[in-house]
Amino acid sequence: MAPLNVLMVGTGEYTTGFVGGGMSGSDKKVGVVGLTLFDLRRRGKVGNLSMVGTSGQKFPAIRQHLDKNITKVYNGLDTSFKSFPPGDKRDPEAYKAAIDALSPGDAVTIFTPDTTHFPIALYAIERKIHVLITKPAVQLLEHHQKLLEESRKHGVFVFIEHHKRFDPAYADARHRAKNLGDFNYFYSYMSQPKSQLETFKAWAGIDSDISYYLNSHHIDVNESMVPDYKPVKVTASAAKGIATDLGCAEQTEDTITLLVNWEKKNDPSKLATGVYTASWTAPQKAGVHSNQYFHYMASKGEIRTNQAKRGYDVTEDDAAEKGSFYMKYAPDEEGNFAGQGGYGYVSFEKFVDGVTALKEGKATLDDLDNRGLPTLKNTLATGAILQAGRKSLDEKRSVEIGQKDGIWSLR
Repeated sequence: MAPLNVLMVGTGEYTTGFVGGGMSGSDKKVGVVGLTLFDLRRRGKVGNLSMVGTSGQKFPAIRQHLDKNITKVYNGLDTSFKSFPPGDKRDPEAYKAAIDALSPGDAVTIFTPDTTHFPIALYAIERKIHVLITKPAVQLLEHHQKLLEESRKHGVFVFIEHHKRFDPAYADARHRAKNLGDFNYFYSYMSQPKSQLETFKAWAGIDSDISYYLNSHHIDVNESMVPDYKPVKVTASAAKGIATDLGCAEQTEDTITLLVNWEKKNDPSKLATGVYTASWTAPQKAGVHSNQYFHYMASKGEIRTNQAKRGYDVTEDDAAEKGSFYMKYAPDEEGNFAGQGGYGYVSFEKFVDGVTALKEGKATLDDLDNRGLPTLKNTLATGAILQAGRKSLDEKRSVEIGQKDGIWSLR
């Protein structure tokens, strides 16, 4: 079978590492999506590549950036792609023409503002295109369930890019949790320095918040560790004042904490508590780009993990520690890209392999769900918790999560 053709929707930091006219200052200096797919093409798993943004005017600079920082660094790695919209044209709906240029069975990756995920994904699904969406999948539980319904109707694989599932330590924790008895308590913290708000200022607090952006990581990890439990109530609290002083919208929260009550599905007398905190106003000199850790406690044991430095610490003037376990950018001894083991890369390869297995008849959509991958079905609780958290903040009350006949709702 021919390798998978992929369209990259979104041309920003995560896809290309190109932000504000130059290289990103974060831990994604040359991006994740583009570099990973260029290398998967080199390995024969991916075929034709295309990319779509809202403005064709950016592409000459993006191509120059990719040539300088990828092709010339990784032994001539091919970074060619077809771009949409053409020329200097600006078109917020250019994704439609780009998706129309694909064939059923091809795939798209969606790394765009949260509010755009649903219409783009739905447009692709209705044309029998497989879809990878950055987290959060969507902002509304209703939209999440609609995408799940349509993906089943059209027989396509939809994968949510919850890469922390493939972090080696987190993956081991998920496995060990199976033997630790009943879930009792989970606490997590994840942060990024306030400098990231320069990149996110256009949408921070307007189109999305820090809970959707960062809490989504650990909520998904917790959901994947406790398949026998369901979330039943969410109470949110937020801190404000720093982001607004940096020029963000007045309603922008700095730090959001979600308190979630979980209940065992077959024994409502067994309850658990999850506390998830996310911040994008951490100190510039925190010594690491992203602090990320959690504590999981169950009836027969507990797990603690701190994934910020992992005993590997590099200090540079005016630079925070970057996560080499996420994306390893150092080339191998022959000069080729050698980051295939980074969990950021693994996440995309899992999607490509899943689509290929489905197309070759080696797996069904049910099989892919049962593998514990972050599919739409396997991330429903995360979607419900994230929207309930936003609703709790906006309405200043606790929000209950209900399920009836397989349909989730908030009340």
